[in-house]
Amino acid sequence: MSLDHHTSLALLGLLGAATALLALAPSVRIPYPILLVLGGLTLGLAPGVPKITLPPALVLVAVHPPLLYSEAFFVSLRQLRANARPISQLAVGLVLATTAAVAAVAHAYLQLSWPAAFVLGAIVAPTDPTAATTIARRLGLPRRILTIIQGESLINDGVALVAYTFALTAVVTGSFSIWRAGLSYIINVAGGIAVGLAIGYLIRQVRRSLDDPPVEITISLLTGYLAYLSAELLGVSGVLATVTVGVYVGWHAPELSSPQQRLQAAAVWDIVVFVLNALLFVLVGLQFPTVLSGLHATSRATLFAYAGVVAGTVIITRPLWIFAVATLRQFSQRTRAQPVHESWQDRAVVSWMGMRGAVSLAMALALPNASDNGTPFERRDLIVFVTFAVILATLVLQGLTLPYLIRKLALGDEHRETEEELMARLRAADAAIARLEELLEQEQVSPEVAEQVSRLYTSRRDRFRTLLQGAPDQSTEAVVNAIPDVRRELLQAERRALIELRRTGEIDDEVVRRVMRDLDLEELQLEPRLPPETLERVAGTPHP
Repeated sequence: MSLDHHTSLALLGLLGAATALLALAPSVRIPYPILLVLGGLTLGLAPGVPKITLPPALVLVAVHPPLLYSEAFFVSLRQLRANARPISQLAVGLVLATTAAVAAVAHAYLQLSWPAAFVLGAIVAPTDPTAATTIARRLGLPRRILTIIQGESLINDGVALVAYTFALTAVVTGSFSIWRAGLSYIINVAGGIAVGLAIGYLIRQVRRSLDDPPVEITISLLTGYLAYLSAELLGVSGVLATVTVGVYVGWHAPELSSPQQRLQAAAVWDIVVFVLNALLFVLVGLQFPTVLSGLHATSRATLFAYAGVVAGTVIITRPLWIFAVATLRQFSQRTRAQPVHESWQDRAVVSWMGMRGAVSLAMALALPNASDNGTPFERRDLIVFVTFAVILATLVLQGLTLPYLIRKLALGDEHRETEEELMARLRAADAAIARLEELLEQEQVSPEVAEQVSRLYTSRRDRFRTLLQGAPDQSTEAVVNAIPDVRRELLQAERRALIELRRTGEIDDEVVRRVMRDLDLEELQLEPRLPPETLERVAGTPHP
């Protein structure tokens, strides 16, 4: 069945516009999630563009599990443990506080009933980390803050979905029990974690017996779905099950995968995550005409006033909660031997990283049209519109001003992470040299081979040791960066020779691809070129 001319033309225009926006994002220095939302909004308002509805199942079932799994897989378990308290305060405490604050405002100002007001509060409570982490990584925000934001976003979706289910049940059925809700919450959380651990253990056992990168990568793409759907079938939190299996498999990944599988999987996941996020943010922007179409009876001024009040409540609640909790913690730390010190700059940045995204819109669109007794769902169109407005306001306002805030507070410093990476590379080179000496003593390698290999590792070790022990001058910088630069130039010469051989017909395309792949892998193994300012920061503190 072929598409008609108008539909084909519209789809071609949408795809072309999305491609242009993605290509434009780096040059205008606007994070691609924000640019895609604004672009989708503009396209949705353009004449002739068909109305596209974002099915809730597309986000909650088809797209959300792999994104959650990817975030959980690559998050640092050590950092999660170290920051468990602030993450839980944001993912649980702040979600409940935001739900309550928005419900109070919606009840008083939007004249929603308490159950419907709590539905709106639960919908706009969870954050979306994509825009925030995109900006933060580019500006070199400390890893601890990144981990807190990632950990919060991994858990708060599950908390918000549970709160959303309780409030929605109260609206649809007209009844609510706090004791039943509390017990159900405990079962949801514990059951979701248990399912995630069970699926993770099974996946671990299966992948241990495999040595086939395409099959293993396919299994990794399906793992999030397996955990999410299994948990949903059992009536527990699919979000927490997906997060748990991601963290579990991510921790055991080094023992499950080969070097070839790791390289291929990293490339596949980069593309999958990017495409899914791009798709979601464009679709979010395209929803505006559909959302607005059901609100003809309410004036535009009233609608935007409602949206402004709720968005302001969402934005203001976050810093109020964070600084209030920090103040209470400072009082409690007086009795501790080793209090945890957090700067107000850290709290300010975390306070401004509360962007909302596609999950909130999916929950709003998933609202039923009627309750169990047949009456229309209370002001459903208004709830959907306000949700969209909150997403747009937080993404654009906070997303565009976050880089300025980070620079103003002077938090964009990669010193610690670069130093830790150099230390890891130094220890790895030391271990390689020690193992080479053992092999030489055991006569498993010849002295000639050992000498050649030793030169490579000794040079690498000396390079990292120089960076970590002394303040670099211009000559040190030249030594540090010269060898990788020369090797890159030589590898480029090899590539040019391959292309020339193909042009003259002396070798086949398949030979070119195989040799080019080896050259690319060799270049990826080269240490990154460190700029002078990084060398100065890293070498500022001597290390043994």
